[in-house]
Amino acid sequence: MEPHDAASGPETARVALITGSDSGIGRATAVRLAESGMDIGVTWHRDREGARQTADEVRRTGRRAEILQLDLTGLPEAADVIDRLAERLGRIDVLVNNSGIGTMTPFLDLDLSTVRQVLDVDLVGPFLCAQRAVRHMIAQGDGGRIINVTSVHEHQPRVGAAPYCAAKGGLGLLTQVMALELAEHGITVNSVAPGEIATPMTGQENTDVTAERRPGVPLGRPGDAREVAAVIAFLAGEGASYVTGASWAVDGGMLRMGPQAGSHLPDDGWRRL
Repeated sequence: MEPHDAASGPETARVALITGSDSGIGRATAVRLAESGMDIGVTWHRDREGARQTADEVRRTGRRAEILQLDLTGLPEAADVIDRLAERLGRIDVLVNNSGIGTMTPFLDLDLSTVRQVLDVDLVGPFLCAQRAVRHMIAQGDGGRIINVTSVHEHQPRVGAAPYCAAKGGLGLLTQVMALELAEHGITVNSVAPGEIATPMTGQENTDVTAERRPGVPLGRPGDAREVAAVIAFLAGEGASYVTGASWAVDGGMLRMGPQAGSHLPDDGWRRL
């Protein structure tokens, strides 16, 4: 457990909890939401130092940060972290379910423990974390936002990623059910579906995305984590007050390729008749 941060912002500050915010999309989101005036709950699984760096970036914006470890393979107790962060920060207005893992294993070679681990981290964990967050939001009485980070594989399959696709597809439909059920409480629920984003998960940490060529992506490059964070920040802000139950692809147009395939294409031949 990290020590309690004594610094605090205004009592009226909105609070966002971002799971898996020790790097990549999670860190970029934490900083972007802090810049918009929110206090931030940061969680990490293995990278404690990464979480501290995220918290330092948040504090440099003048906002408050609290850090706790979250291991979604230890369910249901792991979801207690949401309650603890809400208690430390005084409330919760936004939950970003960003933690995730994946596999690249053929369907016939998958073992049950791997399947269960991916489903717990990518689907059951977000379900339980959202339940905890929503109970706080309802008790507060002034609505809230849930944003589930899925993947383009919420919508389209990928060879070798059976449990990942199953989990992300399930999280996409869970998002829609939650949106229907929670609307009466003023809580909106949306998913953000990234394509290939330069993050540690894709082996591209600190990559200059403008220097990378992806012929099979209409915009011709991978995405930057900050580009995903910008969409999450919109969904967490007042401008998205009438947006719920939607999936927001942040993929450079990759999903629009359909049967023309996607990011693995080696050249620009598809652009010509």
